[in-house]
Amino acid sequence: MHRIYAILYKEFKQMRRDTTMLRLLILLPIIQILIFGLAINTEVKHIPTVVFDQCRQQESRELIDVLVATDYYDVIYYASSIKEVNEKINSGEAIVGIIFPPDMVKKFKHGDNVPIQLIVDASDNMSASSAINVAQLAINKKAEQVQLSSLSYNPNLVAGKYDLRIRAWYNPDFISANYIIPSIIGIVLMMTLIMVASISIVREKEEGTLEQLLISPLKPIELIIGKIVPYICVGYIQMIIAICVGYFGFNIPIKGSLILFILLTTIFMLAILSLGILISTVAQNQMQAMQLSFFVLLPSILLSGFMFPRVAMPDFFYYISMILPMTHYVEISRGIFLKGIGLEYLYQPTLFLIFFTIIVLSLSIWRFKKIYLR
Repeated sequence: MHRIYAILYKEFKQMRRDTTMLRLLILLPIIQILIFGLAINTEVKHIPTVVFDQCRQQESRELIDVLVATDYYDVIYYASSIKEVNEKINSGEAIVGIIFPPDMVKKFKHGDNVPIQLIVDASDNMSASSAINVAQLAINKKAEQVQLSSLSYNPNLVAGKYDLRIRAWYNPDFISANYIIPSIIGIVLMMTLIMVASISIVREKEEGTLEQLLISPLKPIELIIGKIVPYICVGYIQMIIAICVGYFGFNIPIKGSLILFILLTTIFMLAILSLGILISTVAQNQMQAMQLSFFVLLPSILLSGFMFPRVAMPDFFYYISMILPMTHYVEISRGIFLKGIGLEYLYQPTLFLIFFTIIVLSLSIWRFKKIYLR
């Protein structure tokens, strides 16, 4: 018992000294519970919607009000052409497009079916399914109310019906693999690259080889570049394998430019590796580096839109997700694979990844100089 007591005393004392690890052990479950409990919501509401109202009469405005009243639709833009609707959906600003015909009221009063077009971005399966189901229920209910109201005034009147015509873009068959696999490439790269980069400098320190590197003519930026480049090569191998498995194993479409995808994935890898190097300058040992990596990985997986739609998140977590590189890579990967869009629509996430890399890499160099070159 004395020997067991001695080792217990040693371990608790060491745990108390390692305050960074102790904080991580306490913070990680708190953050996990907050993210799972507050941010993750499978009930998708407030879906960004663009409306092209060619009717511009009370009937079309009432239908828009009915949809907005469900809390599932947020009309962010009123388009003046089909082209504008396409642009808003291609750019990701809107997930749903609603188009009312110019002769809507005339057809309804004559007892004809009134075609109302509902365009949904099916690259986000969960949001698209919610949008379609709610629209069908809301519009059918409104049509019944109008018919009953008309019959109360004129029993012989034959009122028309609203014919909701659904067009699911980018993933019309709602195949889950098409929705998941393009983003998995980013998850795989992030899980491996951030962890190996985060322990790179710490490992050198623990093995005693960092001092030898510090007395060499190497500059901090040269040392960090030397740490990053080999892992970019590893990332290329992982990316090529993932693309081949997705294309040949799951028939994932590649509608956009593969060269553009490789280029933007390179920027993403630089951002992730820069973050890993920053973690490596903060951590005191490899265990801390792994814990900090997991601290970054969990929000990146849950808040990026990889599994759960970001539009369903509370505002606080929605804006927090904007600072995660994975959030922007999800937009890039699905945009190129499923939508076939180019840099004209992807310039915003690309610029964010570039600025993120510059800022984090600069911070990593500053931290390295402050800690190891004092």
